Amino acid sequence: MVKQMQVCIIGAGVSGLAAAKAFSSRGHRVTIVERSGDLGGVWEPARSYPDVQTQSPKELYRYTDKAMPASYPEWPKGPQVHAYLAEYARDHGLDRLIRFNTEVVQMNSRSDSQPGWRLDLRSPAGSTQEDFDFVAVCIGQFNEPQTLSLRGEEAFKAQGGRILHSSQYNDAGLARGKKVVVLGGSKSATDIAVNAVNSGASDVTLVYREPVWRIPYFIGGLVNFKRILYIRAQEEMFKSWGIGALSRFKHAVAKPFVWANWRGLESMLKLQLKLKKCDMVPKQRIEDGVNCSVPIATPDFFPMVADGRIKAIRGSFDHYDGNSIVMTGGERVAADLAILAIGYKLGVPFLPQALRDRLVDGDGQYRLYRLIANPDLPDMGFVGFNSSFCTVLCADLAANWLVRYADGQLAQQPSPAEMRDNIELMLNFKRVERPAAGVYGGLCVAPYHFKHFDELLADIGTTTRRRSALAEKFTPPDADAYARFLASAPDYKVLA
Repeated sequence: MVKQMQVCIIGAGVSGLAAAKAFSSRGHRVTIVERSGDLGGVWEPARSYPDVQTQSPKELYRYTDKAMPASYPEWPKGPQVHAYLAEYARDHGLDRLIRFNTEVVQMNSRSDSQPGWRLDLRSPAGSTQEDFDFVAVCIGQFNEPQTLSLRGEEAFKAQGGRILHSSQYNDAGLARGKKVVVLGGSKSATDIAVNAVNSGASDVTLVYREPVWRIPYFIGGLVNFKRILYIRAQEEMFKSWGIGALSRFKHAVAKPFVWANWRGLESMLKLQLKLKKCDMVPKQRIEDGVNCSVPIATPDFFPMVADGRIKAIRGSFDHYDGNSIVMTGGERVAADLAILAIGYKLGVPFLPQALRDRLVDGDGQYRLYRLIANPDLPDMGFVGFNSSFCTVLCADLAANWLVRYADGQLAQQPSPAEMRDNIELMLNFKRVERPAAGVYGGLCVAPYHFKHFDELLADIGTTTRRRSALAEKFTPPDADAYARFLASAPDYKVLA
């Protein structure tokens, strides 16, 4: 018998909706708290910059039980993704469970000695405390914008200059007729730089630290990148965790062929994107940096750098001086609008420090089994922290895993000792064998999304986990197939 719980889902973005659906469909009483006034997380219109679109094709950026509309383009725009999420919430009655404009200020163990957590909540109606049997943290990795305070910024603003985080650039009219300087090397930075040019900015400059490999939507202009970077065959070129002597031998034998594969891809990218002409050839080998921070190449970005419509400067902002920004290399750039595309802070600020110390090591690596649960933080789990190229699918599978973990219904229910041992194995792998896996607090499963999914399905107890051999080896993950896999697991409902 599985007892019904009062469950709090923190966040109403992609992962929060997945968690809410997973818990409510099993019969738990669910409350979703969302600090903003709308659902969608990074896809909330107020947080989206103009022309934002997914990096993943629509058949990968979806839940297992709902495809995106056939009318959507392969890479949907922000308003389309938001509409999809809103419809998903309505389909499952999740919209009725959301408390908007409600922030979690702090959470602590319940004072009545019962399992679960007491949450301090703040909303326009006032502050309250509420007890929950289980909490799913679904705030993701793009929750709190990074800040950058530099000398001279107040004088810059006093002369009419504006400084915005990329999440605040939600109107293309902000750039029209302005001298725009974008700080950052992510896809959001290049997207905004291109948008500023297209919106009529008088001058556009991108300031970035080092060039990184960017993948075009179509490699060589012909092959959809999902057919290269999203397939199991490519994933198997990387040594993963927990492999035996035979697998290591196979990797050693294949090493020259794998090396040639990556050098060929680099050569193609240099030619296609005109990286030498743009003086943006990365120093790092492409295979050494494959993780969740590898951005898609914004269409038109490299052509605009090549013909001078976007000026690219290596370095960072050092300080503001009058109506100019001075770079770390001493170069001075006149500016009306500075856009900080510098990412977000990773963390769980409402956890007391003592609990955060159990969750995060000193070097920033998260202690999470399967990137979902920590044995020293009972009655709590994390959905959407297992970031990958397939963000929605990752969140969906993590949510299905978490509800069974919370209910003691995993086919392979881990003991606390087993969880700790696995966490140590994974931390050692990220620190020693593949440092690139340590980005974003070690919460990125790319390029190992297939292996991650295999582990989750095995834990859940699905009797079906693979498609045909060729499809499994040479085609991207299929959300409909994962729906079938999940349906093959033992079913259950909680008792009220």
